[in-house]
Amino acid sequence: QVLDTKDLQVFKVTVNGQDAKFVFGEKHSFKGTPLEITLPFELRRGQEAIVEISFESSPKSSALQWFSPEQTSGKKHPFLFSQCQVEWI
Repeated sequence: QVLDTKDLQVFKVTVNGQDAKFVFGEKHSFKGTPLEITLPFELRRGQEAIVEISFESSPKSSALQWFSPEQTSGKKHPFLFSQCQVEWI
């Protein structure tokens, strides 16, 4: 499984609560850096997987947008969203 990243520091990846191995691929000047995740189990057709990534962004991280708590409907927590799409290979 490969996700696109740009200027992120990744600390931990879990899938359905289990630790997953991950590595960064070769950095591309305009595409960013692929984050390659190895699932800790074999995924069956129709099986759901919840991927959690503990990361830190930087001012250079593109396509990430942050809403302050005041900008969200609940007004209690900040919200992060990406304009990019996940690409599972």
